[in-house]
Amino acid sequence: MDAVLIGLIALALVGLVLVLRSRRSGDAVADFQRRIDALSPEARRGVTDRVRRLRRDDEPEGTSGDGA
Repeated sequence: MDAVLIGLIALALVGLVLVLRSRRSGDAVADFQRRIDALSPEARRGVTDRVRRLRRDDEPEGTSGDGA
């Protein structure tokens, strides 16, 4: 009886680990984007402003950001 109970508990733990691992994405960028998209526009404004500033700072001298 004890062996059956231990087996069921072990099986439940293995199932739980598999479910939790399958929920995680391997793509950190996609995970970050989903979290940002879940925020309200006011909450994500600071993040989007920082990204815009970083992109402007990374542009080479004499280029415009319009792609022309």
